Amino acid sequence: MFNALRNTGFDVETKNHAEAILSVDFPDVAADLVEVLSGFEIEAREIVGSGGGQAKSTMRLRDALYAKQWPKHEFTVKTVVDGVEREAISHEIDHVYRSENGVLALEIEWNNKDPFFDRDLENFQRLHAQSAISLGILITRGASLQSEMTSIVEWVLNQSEIADTAQLEKWGMKERTARQKRMLDVKLAQGLPFSQAFAEAFVADKYGAATTHWEKLITRVNRGVGNPCPLLLIGLPKQVVRDYSAATPEL
Repeated sequence: MFNALRNTGFDVETKNHAEAILSVDFPDVAADLVEVLSGFEIEAREIVGSGGGQAKSTMRLRDALYAKQWPKHEFTVKTVVDGVEREAISHEIDHVYRSENGVLALEIEWNNKDPFFDRDLENFQRLHAQSAISLGILITRGASLQSEMTSIVEWVLNQSEIADTAQLEKWGMKERTARQKRMLDVKLAQGLPFSQAFAEAFVADKYGAATTHWEKLITRVNRGVGNPCPLLLIGLPKQVVRDYSAATPEL
């Protein structure tokens, strides 16, 4: 079902019979999801300027899902004893698809702190236990994209002929954190070219090991977080950065 994605570099894993559920009860929905992801593109420059859930690239992906009838939704689970409400817990989900065969929940974690994976997976587990959803879907940066982040940022600066901080600011780079500035100064003091120094400092600070990416997600799922909820896990590959991929086909 998801071979079209796998064949173009996407990381795709299913847990607890998720692929069987999708193939039988939601084949058209799964096909729509493959269509949306297959057409998703990021410009390399957006990686330098993007934020977390409100990045331009992420919002394009969200808009494409909204167009396929995947709106945001807040689930509320209430505990009532003898007519008295004792507890109410809300779970806001990025995208929810409803059909007569069930409900699918989808979260996008482009660039958050990695404990957000625990939140998402535990929300899926609770909602599945209450028969509120049939399965959960998580989309994040894939292994190949994560490993290429520094090279992508360096490539962008070289393509734009950015050779110092002044040019970077004229280029439109938004205000950098004090930590990013310190890290850059350290790298430059080591004699690295500006593009390499900036890329290494920027990626370590913004897209580092403690953020949401494929390895962090798979580690949690393999540990059993989210069980027994059926799960579809998708990692966006480096190929979605189309201008970079086109210019560096050997990578």
